[in-house]
Amino acid sequence: MKFGKYLEERKAHIPKDHADHCIDYVGLKLLLKQEVYQNSIKLELSSRSWSSQEEGRSFSDLVSERLKSLQVYEVSFIDKLDAQVERCSTYFDAESTKLKHAYDKIQQADADATAQLYQQVLALEKFVFLNYTGIVKILKKNDRHSGLSISEPYLHRVGSLPLVRAETLSALKQSLMYELSRRQVNPSETVTPASPVMMRSRSSNTSRSATADLPSSPLQPNQKVLISLSGPHGTDIIGAVLDSVAKHDCVVEDFMLSRLYHNVTFGVLITLTTDNVSIFRDLANQARKWNASLTFDVPDTQATEPAIKHMGEKEIKNNHKEVFLPPSLEQAPYSGRIKYAATLLNQTGLSSEFLFKWTQLLLENHISVEKMRRLNVGDGKVSCAEYQISVPESLEMDSMKKQLIELSRSFGTDVALQNDNVFRKNKRLVVFDMDSTLIQQEVIDEIARHAGVMDKVSAITEAAMNGEIDFKESLRRRVALLQGTSVEVLNTVRDNLTFTEGAKYLCKALKRLGFKLAVISGGFLPLANYVKAELGLDYAFANQLKVSSDGLFLTGETVGATVDGMRKAELLEVIAQAEGVSLDQVIAVGDGANDLWMLGKAGLGIAFNAKPLVQEQAQTRINQKSLKYVLSLLGYSDEDMQQLSSSY
Repeated sequence: MKFGKYLEERKAHIPKDHADHCIDYVGLKLLLKQEVYQNSIKLELSSRSWSSQEEGRSFSDLVSERLKSLQVYEVSFIDKLDAQVERCSTYFDAESTKLKHAYDKIQQADADATAQLYQQVLALEKFVFLNYTGIVKILKKNDRHSGLSISEPYLHRVGSLPLVRAETLSALKQSLMYELSRRQVNPSETVTPASPVMMRSRSSNTSRSATADLPSSPLQPNQKVLISLSGPHGTDIIGAVLDSVAKHDCVVEDFMLSRLYHNVTFGVLITLTTDNVSIFRDLANQARKWNASLTFDVPDTQATEPAIKHMGEKEIKNNHKEVFLPPSLEQAPYSGRIKYAATLLNQTGLSSEFLFKWTQLLLENHISVEKMRRLNVGDGKVSCAEYQISVPESLEMDSMKKQLIELSRSFGTDVALQNDNVFRKNKRLVVFDMDSTLIQQEVIDEIARHAGVMDKVSAITEAAMNGEIDFKESLRRRVALLQGTSVEVLNTVRDNLTFTEGAKYLCKALKRLGFKLAVISGGFLPLANYVKAELGLDYAFANQLKVSSDGLFLTGETVGATVDGMRKAELLEVIAQAEGVSLDQVIAVGDGANDLWMLGKAGLGIAFNAKPLVQEQAQTRINQKSLKYVLSLLGYSDEDMQQLSSSY
């Protein structure tokens, strides 16, 4: 809803005489568009081609010519605005005087007249607020269109007018509120006003109830206003805003702070308990005191998401869903959105070109950024960042996922999308694959190396990891090639295992955070138990090799159920149930096709340096060297990780 339409709708709720004396916002806006904007000092190339129309002229000549033209049209605009502000203020002053005279003539104990006059005061306050808001809006539009910045000095001037100071109206309102409130007490009680303004003695002996005297709730002020103060004084900026807000007894609905070194911007969404605009005069004084920039805005709608539930079908259809206020200032002001956390990761640094392409992708898909923060410490580059984004419900996520994979491949940078919900922050169980995940080797290949069948086994392993051969069948074929191999080879392989970079740190950090950890491997149990002991895991599951009756040789067979892909997913679920956690609280990490069932079962499935098929089908991917980046996907910064490691 555009402000002009909003203003017209609000004018319908005040007396016609008031509405007729409001500033002509729509007319002033048209004047800006037709005259001022065409001579803007901003020199926008999109609005006027300087290279073709003004070729050969110096830049200073062009600016001089524009300034001359702008002076004429800007002065014309200010003159028209001045005339409307003066007309509005004069009308307000006269109406305030009429109400004061009416108050003086009210007979004692005339409750109806008192309540009616109070409603008239509220209506005149609404008139003031609508006009002051319109003045601010049109000045902001003029600043934007003209390239000048006259809003602040003009508003400072307006702040001295009766329209804003409203001293008579404010005093009258206090008196009426006192008159109405004293009728609510027992006649035998004495009421002494804290700060009488124009009080006079009146009988409080009346049989009328408080609800009969006071105006109905729709007439009570409840205007929402968004205030922002930006400046170099940090916490003083917060105090400056809240000082004015508290002085005028406003309701604080939400606030947020952003900081860039010493410079901060403090935003607060308030509901006014009165339509008197003197709060803005006080805010302007605070802005000057602290050398800060003040902006405030009246949302183009006063509706919020809960209000939608009470609307009729026709009302919802007639209101574009993007106009509703979000539940938080940090959220994009749109309804019908899904919240995601996006983690961007490249341990060598996020290039500016990648960040631009990533932003382009968001724009093309109508995705809004709500927050962004750097997760890595200050080492001269951004290598890990977290975005909170809102995604349209209508977006085809499979298509989006393909775009992300292509972007990631092009720049060697991971982009992990997760639903930004309570479970993302409350994971409790992590289940790892072993081979090429917790350790760098494929253990069956290492055994085969010592058995002299490395090439044959490795070829079958590669086909299995790429999903070209059923895992059970591939395991049967590979194990069969190990027949007659000494069981001592398991100890040899164990002694030469290399843990993946970051594996030991990650597991220690997760344990310190209270996680339960498990390894579920398509490899072999003796080695899985070794990894479990080395990393401090809680569970280990793997295939069991059958040995000869004398215990000296491998028979080329396995014992018990095969730990294939489906079995991995089943075991994950068993562990989760044993630990009393939901699957949404489980993380699974793996690299092979046989891990896909497990990755899909977990609330967060991470393909770690995985095969192409797994990369395409997994929820998220990490293609960096270190496993520590699993913590990044959970929102932990490098500083957090340093704290976790400091106790070891």
